[in-house]
Amino acid sequence: MVKISIIASDLSSSGAGRWGGGVRPFLLSQALKKIGCDVEILGFVDANSPINISHPEIFIIPIYTNYTKKYYPGFLLSAKELLEKISGDIIYAYKLKPSSLGLALIKKMQTSCPVFLDIDDWELSWYGGNYWKYRPSIKQLARDILKPEGALRQPDHPFYLKWIESLVSKSDQVTLHSQFLKKRFGGIYLPNGKDTTLFDPNKYDPEVSRTHYGLSDYRILMFPGAPRPYKGVEDVLIALDKLNQKDLRLVIVGGSPYDDYDRKLKEKWGRWIIQMAKYPPTVMPEIVAAAHIIVVPQRDTPEAQAQFPLKLTDGMAMSKPIIATRVGDIPEIVGDTGYLVEPSSPQQIAAKIELIFNDLTAANSQGIKARERCIKYYSIDAMATILLDLIKI
Repeated sequence: MVKISIIASDLSSSGAGRWGGGVRPFLLSQALKKIGCDVEILGFVDANSPINISHPEIFIIPIYTNYTKKYYPGFLLSAKELLEKISGDIIYAYKLKPSSLGLALIKKMQTSCPVFLDIDDWELSWYGGNYWKYRPSIKQLARDILKPEGALRQPDHPFYLKWIESLVSKSDQVTLHSQFLKKRFGGIYLPNGKDTTLFDPNKYDPEVSRTHYGLSDYRILMFPGAPRPYKGVEDVLIALDKLNQKDLRLVIVGGSPYDDYDRKLKEKWGRWIIQMAKYPPTVMPEIVAAAHIIVVPQRDTPEAQAQFPLKLTDGMAMSKPIIATRVGDIPEIVGDTGYLVEPSSPQQIAAKIELIFNDLTAANSQGIKARERCIKYYSIDAMATILLDLIKI
């Protein structure tokens, strides 16, 4: 049996652990297990942001980093600890970062084991992408290097992110989940897969779910994710302002672990928002079942272009009508099963909301087609088929 060691740079509750095992490294693990691999996931967890993952099929080795080990040079002690625990025949680095790919390549130098790289974000896009430059004064450079929390002491500072991009070719295989990333870095397209056995609408009654979660008085638009400005939630709320129909609500599930953006949304549009807590992946199908419509209103930014929104396959797998924007791979993912609008177009979103609720039977028929498409192209089984060819067990 081939053993795969997945290195995730951040397994904390604000990183890959934020959805309790429902994001990319855990999808990779499920797909790898489907083809008979043994899998371990290793990564760093900040003691101030503890891990919150319950996933019976995954073996996780969190490396807790205290304050002094969070920055260089102390971080190297944490890195050494992680490197010693890697036991796989293949190392699969999740994210193009020094704290994942960098460590995987060090282990490759030590043991000659193959390194796979999975890229699910353009990390530099969070800092301005190609426009980011590091041009400090001598005084600023000294502060960045010498201060205990200096910028260049941070393991994944954009200076290092830009450098690590030059090492992509050192990987034996590269997988990516969007055409934007494939065009930029090359590699094999490996879309996110959904567990379509877990996310099965036949197992859930929407009316029962709406009653259980206190939503039965409303027509529900749902955003099952972490709002951020580029994700376009504001455009949906502006659309609800335009429609001004008192029984419409936008349900945000989970909220943002990054900042106070949720609070800002509620301050301006609180009358339309129902905020739900974060739930583990095993509960999410019941939550999504309560929705009438899933909204994925990404704006046209580099961050959004590089992404494969997991909210899409949440809705597709559960046979929900989906309103989404023509950004990145979204049109290809939903095909002719969704309701597409231009990015940053609240008026078009409002029109699609009215269209769907004027003929919900027809919209639900589109949802059924979306599930069929999800099973064929965007399931864990579909991921497993691609990985089997790469690993050649």
